[in-house]
Amino acid sequence: MAKRKLLRELAERILGVEEASRIWKRIEVIGDIAVIRRPFDYPVEKLKPLAEEILRVMPHVRSVWCSVSEVRGTYRVREYTHLAGEPRSETVYKEMGCLFKLDIRKVYVSPRLNYEHSRIARLARPGEVVVNMFAGVGLFSIILAKKAGVSKVYSIDINPEAYRYMVENVRLNRVEGVVVPLLGDAAQVVEEKLVGIADRVLMPMPDLSYKYLPQALKALRPGFQGYLHVYEFTFAGPGENPVELVVRKFKSRLSELGVEHRVEYARVVRTVGPRRYQVVVDFSVHT
Repeated sequence: MAKRKLLRELAERILGVEEASRIWKRIEVIGDIAVIRRPFDYPVEKLKPLAEEILRVMPHVRSVWCSVSEVRGTYRVREYTHLAGEPRSETVYKEMGCLFKLDIRKVYVSPRLNYEHSRIARLARPGEVVVNMFAGVGLFSIILAKKAGVSKVYSIDINPEAYRYMVENVRLNRVEGVVVPLLGDAAQVVEEKLVGIADRVLMPMPDLSYKYLPQALKALRPGFQGYLHVYEFTFAGPGENPVELVVRKFKSRLSELGVEHRVEYARVVRTVGPRRYQVVVDFSVHT
């Protein structure tokens, strides 16, 4: 909270209150790198004085970058422009006592998901087998291994760079044998290697959760109550509830697939644009 307040104060000092209102909530600090997610119509050059001020006031920050695109492509990465400090995009990010080495230009990571990481770790039970279908550099997976006492996390990602960092992060956090990194498309990996093994499946990639729902269900152990955590983007018009929209969408699909299910929890994770939201829904299902 103190960090968010400081970033707001810095942005207002450099850009003025009105312009800062568009910028300060879009600043993330990942390890010793600060990232400013530029609004699409905002000139990059106007952010350089703010970047210099961040370096001056926050000595643990060594490099500042501006993301100039949304997350896109199969590998879920952004394009970046260097603003100030060291021209380095690799860092080590710490969360819940775990260390994650990564390169912001090669993989996707967001500290804004830290509450979800801890929430899922609190829900998981000792001894569970978990399939994480979109693992990135391993944040959900490694935090589960360190904090929840699960017996195994099969941790899948299609991005070779994310997989490489995940392997390194497994060693860094000493969870070899618990977290199993797997490179490939999650649907294919599940079909080939992970059918019927999981107590819990994570789907933290909103662009593919709905499409890959059948494979997520196949990963769950048959004949038992399992848990499914889906993340989805949605637009909500005036008077619409984004959570209800996502719940209705996935409940309809689960019913089509003939799966007995119940909503255990649902919430807006974050706002990602005008009337656009990321929503998480936890389902208990009987396959």
